[in-house]
Amino acid sequence: MSVESAQAAVETVQQKLREAGVKYAMSSFVDLHGNIKTKFVPLSHLPQMAAGSELFTGAALDGLPQDISDEELSAIPDLDSAVQLPWRKEVAYFASDLYTEGKPFEAASRNILKRQLEAAKELGFTFNLGIETEFFVLKDTPGGPVEVSDRDNLSKPCYTAPAALDNFDWLTEMVEAMNDMGWGVYSFDHEDAQGQFEIDFKYSDALTMADRAVFFRLMANEMVRKHGYFATFMPKPFADRSGSGAHFNMSLADAETGVNLFETDDDPRGCGISELGYKFIAGVLKHAPAICAVIAPTVNSYKRLVRKGSMSGSTWAPVFVSYGNNNRTNMIRVPLAGGRVECRAADISCNPYLGAAIILAAGLEGIRENLDPGAPHTENMYNYTEAEILKNGLGLLPRSLGEAVEEFAADSLSRDVFGESMYNAYIDYKGQEWDEYQAHVSEWETKRYLKFF
Repeated sequence: MSVESAQAAVETVQQKLREAGVKYAMSSFVDLHGNIKTKFVPLSHLPQMAAGSELFTGAALDGLPQDISDEELSAIPDLDSAVQLPWRKEVAYFASDLYTEGKPFEAASRNILKRQLEAAKELGFTFNLGIETEFFVLKDTPGGPVEVSDRDNLSKPCYTAPAALDNFDWLTEMVEAMNDMGWGVYSFDHEDAQGQFEIDFKYSDALTMADRAVFFRLMANEMVRKHGYFATFMPKPFADRSGSGAHFNMSLADAETGVNLFETDDDPRGCGISELGYKFIAGVLKHAPAICAVIAPTVNSYKRLVRKGSMSGSTWAPVFVSYGNNNRTNMIRVPLAGGRVECRAADISCNPYLGAAIILAAGLEGIRENLDPGAPHTENMYNYTEAEILKNGLGLLPRSLGEAVEEFAADSLSRDVFGESMYNAYIDYKGQEWDEYQAHVSEWETKRYLKFF
């Protein structure tokens, strides 16, 4: 794009935002966790912001590995990502790419995903992604956080109408805001746990979906705060309730025609996806333990990835490195309509840029190497005994963040996707997180052992 064309594009966006009542713009990106970092500028300063005027010190943030003496990171906004904040109309948000020393910063989450999208493009593919957003909305009380509705009291509260209606004001505010931004919400409901909800919206290209997922977390918290509540994206906030997933629904399309290459009318394995889709699945399963460190990135994540433990009798989360048809006990599920694959191990605390990048890289490896995932599992995987697990040679997902980080560190794909500096930064941060958790003395331990002997 010429300098004149770039300037005209900025002026077009600036004028459109001004007419909508916008006065300020956010130059935004995410840290290692997928949390948004930003600087605000007056809308009149948008041309300078678009040229990279807003500088950030990576050393002050998690997972942006820089020395304090390094040149600052410059945020270059993606003009196509501009959205007006639904709850604060005078502000517009821009997802940005980070640069330093005149080139893309290797360790920036958005840049990491863009590298894998380019690798897919070289093979003739675009990567489409839908992320299911599960989360809790709670209110603080002197006795601790509780669900908002006093009618949210069923032992199996999934899809309950009264509790959903009691939360309808903030739910519909969010849905209408998402549709105003063009996200295409097609369903929302009360989920499996008390206080838990899900809003589902149309898939898009993976970069747009990742931009929307991080913005969704910001938006949810800001909008429910007006009602005196808070949203939590902790994967498993309650021991006796289901956790919050962020199921990744994925497909590859032809880069020129947009045709879904996972769709087929002829699947002898009966799941409803093409051979290309099976190769993609095989690559993901091959690297599943390392991928887990990214899509289930917290200590708390592994309290969700268990077979039992919720009020409704099941966690609905995977524990095996396996795939199957419309069977929710597998890590990778092919939904009933076919044409896409769903990774059920991802949770709502993940950084969606990093999660999408490492899953896509693994899937592309499966395609390049013509990998085969074997026969699909159609049985209830939760019913397997330990002896049956050994007999069938089933692999298990990591049982803790510590184990997942070890798998991440040992897998060469991790370094290839993240780049050297982010690979080391991720291991260092998550390793320390695990060590701190291991050293922590919990209330459970004190109650059990303080006067035990």
